Amino acid sequence: MWGGRFSAGPDAIMEAINASIGYDRKMAKQDIDGSRAHAAMLAARGIISDSDAVAIREGLLTVLSEIENGTFEYSTALEDIHMNVEARLTALIGPAAGRLHTARSRNDQVATDFKLWVRGQMDAAIDGLSALMAVFVAQAEAGVDMVMPGFTHLQVAQPVTWGHHMMAYVEMFARDRSRFIDARARMNESPLGAAALAGTSFPIDRDMTAEALGFDRPSANSLDAVSDRDFALEFLTSCSICATHISRIAEELVIWSSAQFRFVTISDRFSTGSSIMPQKKNPDAAELLRAKVGRINGSLVALLTIMKGLPLAYSKDMQEDKEQVFDAADSLMLSLAALTGMVADMRPNPEPLRKAAASGFSTATDLADWLVRALNMPFRDAHHVTGALVKMAEDQGVDLHELSLAQMQSVEPKISEAVYEVLGVDNSVASRISYGGTAPAQVKMQIARWKELLK
Repeated sequence: MWGGRFSAGPDAIMEAINASIGYDRKMAKQDIDGSRAHAAMLAARGIISDSDAVAIREGLLTVLSEIENGTFEYSTALEDIHMNVEARLTALIGPAAGRLHTARSRNDQVATDFKLWVRGQMDAAIDGLSALMAVFVAQAEAGVDMVMPGFTHLQVAQPVTWGHHMMAYVEMFARDRSRFIDARARMNESPLGAAALAGTSFPIDRDMTAEALGFDRPSANSLDAVSDRDFALEFLTSCSICATHISRIAEELVIWSSAQFRFVTISDRFSTGSSIMPQKKNPDAAELLRAKVGRINGSLVALLTIMKGLPLAYSKDMQEDKEQVFDAADSLMLSLAALTGMVADMRPNPEPLRKAAASGFSTATDLADWLVRALNMPFRDAHHVTGALVKMAEDQGVDLHELSLAQMQSVEPKISEAVYEVLGVDNSVASRISYGGTAPAQVKMQIARWKELLK
């Protein structure tokens, strides 16, 4: 490739730092798809002959077949997937291969390939998140009435239901899915035809290649088209937020499956044993999921740093964009698959969940609300009375519902027997009837909504 300008080839160190074929071979199919669309357009516009276009098309299909069946020989000396494919095409069809690069540059070529690859990963993430949401909905439906503790500061706060907690993750992962959908729509413009940076003097049809590759339109500015990596940054940002959510449920599963909590049982398929302690069942899959966010965040920070301060248009720094994206995509898809399997298999344990829900004076807010409703007490006064009753119960080593009516009336004389109706955990969750609340009727409504949306 360098023969016309340079008298000597790159030495070994330059070849090693310059080559990207070790990782950008992942884009082989996208590169060939882009080249086929480009060749068809060149022929349609009379820029190359129909016979050359046919030879290029058939030759590229042969190259793709060799890549897919593992017989293609990659060369580091040829730097990247683009030159590797072109060199093999030349060997197969001769001089006609040299016409393929008419009216394009590796700059718009790599931008197109990379966009196609990232777009495919966005589609995979959207599908993976839909599958994950579906298993959370199934868990919610199975435990819609199952009482469990709701936490703040990892302290028991108020009773909620298992179904309500599972549906919280449906909402969380739905936002992740929407981010990928939004980013996909925004990035779906074709760079092909922007050439090196200024466009081309050949009478090309960029709408034709954009349509052939499934883009909504060609990009409107050639400088921006070859230098843009926002689509990769948005993909990594979406991956990072999603991985954060995966890490949050993974952390809960690590805690919940411990002997101290026993809230859930994680299946043997997603657990491991100890090399020395035969009784151990370790939630290793959840722990690994919890760690993946660090790796994905690192990829995002790396690419943000690479792109910082780069002048228009293309700089070789941008060759360092792909490994970060490839690694993050692999990590995210593995994480989604593992979490989907783990959530589908996990079994909640109703008795420990109910016992914990009733602990820590979790119905204190219900008592305060009752004082407001039944006695027309200002909430701040009700809060004070409830706090005094909690202290009394704590001093005596009992729960609120175990205090006698006389004891309660020693703090607030107007309290009646009716107060005990709100102090049970089932009554507590049933009373939370506001939209989006934990009342089983509300949770069932949300389950039905999401089952319809996920069809």
